[in-house]
Amino acid sequence: MSEDIGKGRWALILGASSGFGEACARSLAETGYNIFGVHLDRRAGLEHVKLLKAELEATGQGAHFFNINAADPEKMEDVLEEMKGLLGPDEDIGVLMHSLAFGTLRPYVGDGSVSSSQMDMTLRVMAHSLVDWTQATIRRGMLGKGARVFAMTSSGSNRIIPSYGPVSAAKSALESHCRQLAYELAPLGITVNALRGGVTDTPALRKIPGNDLLIEGATERNPSGRLTTPEDVADAVVSLCSPKAHWITGNVINVDGGEEIVG
Repeated sequence: MSEDIGKGRWALILGASSGFGEACARSLAETGYNIFGVHLDRRAGLEHVKLLKAELEATGQGAHFFNINAADPEKMEDVLEEMKGLLGPDEDIGVLMHSLAFGTLRPYVGDGSVSSSQMDMTLRVMAHSLVDWTQATIRRGMLGKGARVFAMTSSGSNRIIPSYGPVSAAKSALESHCRQLAYELAPLGITVNALRGGVTDTPALRKIPGNDLLIEGATERNPSGRLTTPEDVADAVVSLCSPKAHWITGNVINVDGGEEIVG
């Protein structure tokens, strides 16, 4: 694949400072994309973001990071206006990636059960914000023809994991949003796909109760003999950005070394 496939284009990554988003930022920069990174980090995490930004710029690409709550509509609008001002006269956003992992991990009933506000927040951040950002970039004419929209889902969208219910609901909604957006954006030549990564040892996974059992089970079950890595997903994203992948849209694509087919 041409190393300058992203020349003159930007990748807007929601959740760019760790996990899948961070790995995709690196791989897309190496493929010629400039990077807009949206993240939410406290002071302790900002040094890592600073180092990542410098690493991306060392590839010769532009890199701008914005430390905001991506689910806040006012902040989203402000940041997009700033991004639009940074675009060159012939530049656009060629990749919009949703990799936000912030939600409530609680049971539905019993002690410590999820509240309605926590459920609403989880769905807003991990699902509905994809629609918000897609609408806003389209409205501004920033998401260009042939662009790619990706959203990170998980096998938890269709199976039970203790205390994962609110996030499972969000992932199910996210997959539904991808299908609807794929349908509506097809006339513009924009593809939309959900990527279902296998169990991956990321900061988000480590917040799930019983994550050690998930890691152990996936390692034993995966026919490829190991866990999925963020770099595996980044490789898939870059491949799907090829013009030759223009007919792949509206799917939930497993990126897991065969983990999902084992069950």
